[in-house]
Amino acid sequence: MWRIPYVNPGAQFVEEKAELMPRIEAVLAGGMHVGGPEIEGLEREIADYVGTRHAVALNSGTDALIFGIIAAGVGPGDEVITPPNSFVASTAAIVRAGATPVFADVRRDGLIDPEAVAAAVTPRTAAVMPVHLWGGICDMEALWAIAERHGLAIVEDAAQAMGTRYHNRRAGSLGTVGCFSAHPLKIFNALGDAGFITTDSDEIASRVRLLRNHGLVDRDTVSEFGYVSRLDALQAVVLRYRLGRLDEMIERRRSNAAFYRTLLKGAAIRLPEEKPYEFHTFVNFVSQCDLRDELQKHLANKGVQTVVHYNTPIHLQPAAESLRCRKGQFPVTERLCETILALPANQTLTHDDVAYVCTEIRAVLGCPDRRQL
Repeated sequence: MWRIPYVNPGAQFVEEKAELMPRIEAVLAGGMHVGGPEIEGLEREIADYVGTRHAVALNSGTDALIFGIIAAGVGPGDEVITPPNSFVASTAAIVRAGATPVFADVRRDGLIDPEAVAAAVTPRTAAVMPVHLWGGICDMEALWAIAERHGLAIVEDAAQAMGTRYHNRRAGSLGTVGCFSAHPLKIFNALGDAGFITTDSDEIASRVRLLRNHGLVDRDTVSEFGYVSRLDALQAVVLRYRLGRLDEMIERRRSNAAFYRTLLKGAAIRLPEEKPYEFHTFVNFVSQCDLRDELQKHLANKGVQTVVHYNTPIHLQPAAESLRCRKGQFPVTERLCETILALPANQTLTHDDVAYVCTEIRAVLGCPDRRQL
């Protein structure tokens, strides 16, 4: 048992139990477990929150990426530019849609570098998939310019960015289609796998609705061979409840992030900062430290759970051998993989918890200006 867990779904449920359980029991008693008003209500509320005309609920964030790519018109023979420091689902979705992933390196903040994207465009490029990693958001203005110049779709991987904003527009409303995960470890989380897409396009929304349900137009008519990726009503009622609390959860995380920055000022560790155009949700509070492995081991010994997102970049994974990438090809990504460490900052932590973590971090890294503590 961790003294300070990285995430704490159990503590989250304790907070919610009195209000959430009656909603769950109503779904179980009602008998409408697949489809129905809970799904429709969730889709309306997500679309309103994100700021798009449509949201389509799905079984997972991975399906959201696959269907989003397909519905954006990308397929065999096409290339999609994406960063190599994401969770593997980003690249896997491109492959499963029949297209070819092309990697572009990132900036030091972990977000895709528009200059690298511009250099990676070829006549086969059909889309760019920026990944809004860790609750931050990519430099969308620069990416819009590239997409417009070359006629590219933008498929936002917003799996870690529900609620994140760019110049006051929310992630998922900034491209052709937004793709989200509501996995239990996310800030907007279900009780199991869940996901959804957001879009202003009637055509994309209609296509994704077909793909998620066998391609059925009605009970007796199949317009194309599709998949089964329906979100169940039980997850929908949980997500509807948690959407109503999402902004509060984000503010708790932002408060913890600010407290980390206060207590660790002057320490030999780089902490995530919010850019002028950005509203960061700190889904993952990812630090960078040259003594990462030593620090992680010390924190574990003191009961503090930390995570590395991610140890091995996608271009160096065995599954990516056919893409013929080489070590050293994406130096910023590879350097990040050696130094990043996600610290616990979830909304169930108190400032006393954060203070304990900072004390243990300073035990390893020191803090020259202790007057700031």
